[in-house]
Amino acid sequence: MTEQVHLIMQQHLNGSGRLFGGALMQWIDEVAGIVAMRHAETHRVVTAAVDNLQFKRAVYEGDILVLRGYVTYVGKTSMEVEIDTYTELPDGMRQTVNRAFFVMVAVDENQKPVQVPDLVISTEAEKARNEAAKMRRTMRKQRRENGF
Repeated sequence: MTEQVHLIMQQHLNGSGRLFGGALMQWIDEVAGIVAMRHAETHRVVTAAVDNLQFKRAVYEGDILVLRGYVTYVGKTSMEVEIDTYTELPDGMRQTVNRAFFVMVAVDENQKPVQVPDLVISTEAEKARNEAAKMRRTMRKQRRENGF
């Protein structure tokens, strides 16, 4: 699990005074990459797919933004990484901003996929996330077969 925190400042805002979606997408990709690097035990990982990037709440200047990422599924060379994004209120409560699923692939120095360690599942919550990830994997395969 990796957690990244940002204080939203003027330079992160779009013309409507909200967090620029592209900035959030960059931070989500960074967290997904770090999670994948840590799991694969290599600094060579690439983003293969982005699934389900949903913006649920606006983020404004002065907000504290928290991104939490963790591996939910591991194949031979690929990993699904879930990244949940929240705004953190002064009392510590968090409100959901975004949930995204990235497929990351570990590669060697020649950009060829390499095998990654198995996922160790130790809690019921991890088991549930892994089962949901398997369903998403099946849906991704179906979309590829249908040309999406």
